[in-house]
Amino acid sequence: MTKIGCKHPIRIGWLILCFIACDARSSARRIDDSPPAPTRSALAAQLRLALREKLLAPFYPRAVDRDNGGFLSEFDYQWRPTGSQDKMIVTQARHLWTNARAAQFFPGDTTFLPGASHGFRFLRDVMWDKEYGGFYWLVTRNGQVRRNENGEIIKQTYGIAFGIFALAAYFDVTRDSVALRLAQDAFHWLDKHAHDPLSGGYFRHMERDGTPLRAGYNRNPPKDMNASIHVLEAFTELYRVWPDSALRDRLDEMLALIRDTMQVPPGTLTLLFTRDWKAVSYQDSSEAVRSATRYFNDHVSFGHDVETATLMMEASEALGLQRDTATLRAAKQLVDHALHNGWDDAVGGFYDAGYYYRNKPGITIVKDTKIWWAQAEGLKTLLIFGDRYPDDPLRYHEKFLKQWSYITTYLVDHKHGGWYDFGLDTKASARRNRKAHIWKAAYHDGGALMDVIRRLKTSGKAEFVVRRDPSHAASGTANPRETSADRQ
Repeated sequence: MTKIGCKHPIRIGWLILCFIACDARSSARRIDDSPPAPTRSALAAQLRLALREKLLAPFYPRAVDRDNGGFLSEFDYQWRPTGSQDKMIVTQARHLWTNARAAQFFPGDTTFLPGASHGFRFLRDVMWDKEYGGFYWLVTRNGQVRRNENGEIIKQTYGIAFGIFALAAYFDVTRDSVALRLAQDAFHWLDKHAHDPLSGGYFRHMERDGTPLRAGYNRNPPKDMNASIHVLEAFTELYRVWPDSALRDRLDEMLALIRDTMQVPPGTLTLLFTRDWKAVSYQDSSEAVRSATRYFNDHVSFGHDVETATLMMEASEALGLQRDTATLRAAKQLVDHALHNGWDDAVGGFYDAGYYYRNKPGITIVKDTKIWWAQAEGLKTLLIFGDRYPDDPLRYHEKFLKQWSYITTYLVDHKHGGWYDFGLDTKASARRNRKAHIWKAAYHDGGALMDVIRRLKTSGKAEFVVRRDPSHAASGTANPRETSADRQ
């Protein structure tokens, strides 16, 4: 692979040398290099600058649509508006959430709170269906509801979840009771129409009036992992500001479903399901059929696995579960499997997809690109697990540092600002791709950086542990990544 450099890569080698020099009094059997707080603080300051200047500054206030409300959806690689600027509930909600949390994170900055209020008004006045309830999936730039290719108005659990998620964060920051009521209304609407009383969880698609499409829609199965994990995320966010008993029951239900049903050996998430939570698989289909599904549908998504590990832990924490070893064990299995099988140990980063073929040993990497959101979620998760398991042979802290080096080298655009949508090491053409589009706001990367910076500022048990032990290679993992010889 061709390596694409950048102007300002992190001095990771210098950092690691500093860590090694921090504690010369460690035993000869094992060197525990736990640097003092300023080391973590220095890295936190670096990430804070990258967050504010390289990620948020290109987006805001540039993305605020002052003429039509809400946020612009698409910008080219030089941050020029492009495309139709249709507005999807997911994108609009993510912009609202990011502005709300950024206002909280940068209290002296006057950019974000007005942006959050602007976004809230658009969700309330335009995206919410005043006749039937629920959020529309897609509107035009000026707020006209867009029908799909079949002429229908279909609502999606995924979109409703992000509306709830954003409104809860906005209420948390502003204490605006109107925002909380709308979040509550959205929860009740979703629960009334999309919840499955027989098998649990939520149907993915609904007609405009809320009628659930129990058999699925447009060749899509009725239930899936992606909507489910973001329902979990949304309910966690809402429960923190509104500890309602019915909401708690649903949050607990979703956590158990994801942990005990969606996650399967050897530590991955199943992606698509029938109504009664049977996995939809194409393993017995021909290669042509699998390829035609574009994402294989039953592939291993390393990004979703590491993201879900953290979402489960956050849900457990919000529920106040004490000694929740089941969730912690499941989360660790997801992360460890992703590191053993989907991690690029040469430069860092998680590959996009692997596949367990029935007639091949191990896992085959079927998409070696590295999409931006998976790298952001991976960064956050690696730090969390490094802090929780400093003695683990997988060396999460070392991989966290390598992951930040990867991001600043291959994902951050140091010339124009923003993040590329794919790492340049495996997709050099991403340099000219759009910096923002309907599926790319500043939610994954912005949220991850804010969480990482907060955690880096902690001290004591949360300090880095970087090991140099004669029995281990300097950058090795506990087990090598298994791949097929004819990697696709």
